[in-house]
Amino acid sequence: MAAPFALIDQLGGSLLRRAVQGARTRRAEFVDRYAGYAAHVTRFGYFLSTEEHTPAALLRQAELAEQAGFEALWISDHFHPWNHEQGQAPFVWSVIGALSQVTSLPVTTAVTCPTVRTHPAVIAQAAATAAVMLGGRFVLGLGSGEALNESIVGGAWPGVDVRLEMLEEAVEIIRALHTGEVVDHRGRHYTVEHAKLFTRPEQPPPIYLSAFGPKAAELTGRIADGFISTKPDPSLIERFRSAGGAGKPLQAGTKLCWAATAEEGAKTAHRLWANQGLPGEMAQILPTVEHFEQGSQLVTEEMIGESTPCGPDPGVHAEAIGKFVEAGYDEVYVNQIGPQQEEFFRFWREDLAPLLH
Repeated sequence: MAAPFALIDQLGGSLLRRAVQGARTRRAEFVDRYAGYAAHVTRFGYFLSTEEHTPAALLRQAELAEQAGFEALWISDHFHPWNHEQGQAPFVWSVIGALSQVTSLPVTTAVTCPTVRTHPAVIAQAAATAAVMLGGRFVLGLGSGEALNESIVGGAWPGVDVRLEMLEEAVEIIRALHTGEVVDHRGRHYTVEHAKLFTRPEQPPPIYLSAFGPKAAELTGRIADGFISTKPDPSLIERFRSAGGAGKPLQAGTKLCWAATAEEGAKTAHRLWANQGLPGEMAQILPTVEHFEQGSQLVTEEMIGESTPCGPDPGVHAEAIGKFVEAGYDEVYVNQIGPQQEEFFRFWREDLAPLLH
């Protein structure tokens, strides 16, 4: 009876060797393809999604991210989630204060809008306090916002040119307050009267701006300390650099869905993030959760499965992340869609990170 068992052992060993060789081949292919770009990526971070998770869950994810080898954190800032399935939207500044007590990782807001629902002077105070609590490990990521979050205070939602004009004035106010001097400001959009920040870090936090179009990229290059986007688009980076951003840091964020199968991952991603399939400026101009849910009915599970890396194959995820590496980003922040966070962090540490480092 020994012979059959010996044959099984031989077959099992052969299958194992093939699997190991396949993994090595995928890694070699990835390294060969992106070897010329790897120097651009200084670190990989984890993207905390406040739209999906409770404060306690976000803190746990930050701990797991640090244990898994991530080197920094992004955190979103929303008053509303994009849909009811996501179901969360905690006040980001409270969560950041708590993060300072559970992790040593740097934190970037990705991104905060300082123009409509919150006055830029209040954002300046919040950012200064966050930087103090994090020991200087804080980047203030700002953007021109979405009606989904900003229209809660009433009034017409401005067009993109006005929003960018408001953002530029807001950055001016925030920087002035971060000097520690008394600030009086009367501009086109904002007034500040005899304001002074008393709790400040030793150095003002850097201000990065998000850019999804050429006008925003040019503004970012002109006034920001760094660039934020979710697009692996070299043309946006070139706009940013040509407008004054050469040599400044580049951050990008992207989503994926680890799951036991690609089909299961696509189902989860579609249930929670079908809104990512909406075209054009819809993400900026739709005013309510209900509007996003109505628009997302046009986005199929197949569409999300094609645009979002899903499933257990590290090569699929490495390929998607590699596009940001190839575009030249210095930092890439990864978000796992859905509840399987602990499984993802194990997957990252054991399977995906080795393909990327």
